[in-house]
Amino acid sequence: MQIPSSPIDPHWTILKILQWTTAYFKTHHIDSPRLTAEILLAHTLNAERIDLYTRFDQPLTKDELAIFKALIKRRIQREPVAYITGIREFWGLEFNVTPDVLIPRPETEFLVEAALQRIPTGASSFPFQVLDVGTGSGAVIVSIAVNRPGHGYFASDISVNAIHQAAKNAHSNGVGGAIHFCAGMLFSPFSENALKFDLILSNPPYIAAPDLGALEPEVRNFEPGLALDGGPDGMGIIREMIASAPQYMNHDATLMIEIGFDQKDRVEQIINDDGRYRPVEFIKDYAEHHRVAVMHKK
Repeated sequence: MQIPSSPIDPHWTILKILQWTTAYFKTHHIDSPRLTAEILLAHTLNAERIDLYTRFDQPLTKDELAIFKALIKRRIQREPVAYITGIREFWGLEFNVTPDVLIPRPETEFLVEAALQRIPTGASSFPFQVLDVGTGSGAVIVSIAVNRPGHGYFASDISVNAIHQAAKNAHSNGVGGAIHFCAGMLFSPFSENALKFDLILSNPPYIAAPDLGALEPEVRNFEPGLALDGGPDGMGIIREMIASAPQYMNHDATLMIEIGFDQKDRVEQIINDDGRYRPVEFIKDYAEHHRVAVMHKK
């Protein structure tokens, strides 16, 4: 798609560019058009969004206009803003994201909150051993390690590129030496006889394969399929985790899994049929959907 060149002119100021871009995004049905325009322009200028409001009359240079025009084109093609800027905020921290990792969602903060309530604060003679399975960008385990120092943190992912990205995010948030990152499928990097965990967390892929095509283009065309595809019914990885986790859990340990908005009953049935967990608890998200399943080992 060609972006009209006439409005993108050296005489255009920050205010005029924002107004034009907002209108242009509206015509292309881009969500939050004004906010998106501000984020992309602030990124172009290496500035904070609030700074734009104090510089409305400032004209953009030719190079700045060229960069901003390229970002507009990428967004019109439905590339997620987080991939364009390379940044996503989560739990008050900043994470670098690439197409190798799923973009952290607000609802996943419920998983972090539940974990923080479980992990002791302050120094402990018996530090918790915490594992994040399918860590992706590392948003979950890094957020927890920042807020609960002094415990043992581990993270796994089948994608080597995701592990590298998660490790970078741990380093940039000051916990690079506190988390052990391992490449491998689910629990495969860990010997069930050598290491046991007090808390296992996961935001696994839980979209049913037949439903992937109906996802928004930003998700369907750009985010990693490995982080989305939960098999024919969306429950494949969830089933495998529930079945395998007890071998890696200490007595009275906890397993927390983020689930799809319509998966509560099926997850509960799987847990009850397994027989190695106490009755499951569910945590609701902002939309009142059952979002996190909490299982305590018997």
